Amino acid sequence: MSLAAKLAQGIAQLELTLPPQAEPRLLDYLSLLGKWNKVYNLTAVRGAPRMVSHHLLDCLAVVRHVRAATILDVGSGAGLPGIPLALALPRAQVTLLDSSHKKAAFLRQAAIELELDNVEVACERVEAWRPARRYELVISRAFSDLSEFAALAGRLVAGGGVLAAMKGVYPYEELERLPAGYRLQRVVLLEVPGVRGSRHLVLVEPARADD
Repeated sequence: MSLAAKLAQGIAQLELTLPPQAEPRLLDYLSLLGKWNKVYNLTAVRGAPRMVSHHLLDCLAVVRHVRAATILDVGSGAGLPGIPLALALPRAQVTLLDSSHKKAAFLRQAAIELELDNVEVACERVEAWRPARRYELVISRAFSDLSEFAALAGRLVAGGGVLAAMKGVYPYEELERLPAGYRLQRVVLLEVPGVRGSRHLVLVEPARADD
């Protein structure tokens, strides 16, 4: 099966309808990632077929469960999940935040080559970063445990917004350690085509003052 067919089949299984040209641009992103990965070691996942399932489809699996006009990807690394989200949700403004200069360089190049007008890149440590605005969705993929994620990035969530953490197994212990001032909204079980291990999306919201 070709990469395009594998991606199209996975998107259909996820019951997604992506914008025109999103699928070929997702494959262009994988090609660019593969080239840079040879020098910069951006991801441990090797081989384009596995990248389709473990990177692209894994990130696209959250699309049906998040809606936001402004998205912040904390610890974006190779652009996951930010770049797939930017391609799937072209009306959203997506910021990719990573403290590594080499990863930020890749992210900027990817945004240029993929013509991602809705993407900006910030090379900063999340605890020191002071953006001009806050975000409706602050998301991370394997960045840290929930308590640290909330402590470092919770201040970046806009009113009515959510923190979203992409996890493997159900994070029982992490949820027990959720800091004061935050409450669990829901945990979504994700079925990712081609990925055998369990995947979950944890949605946490800052508690309102009147709660």
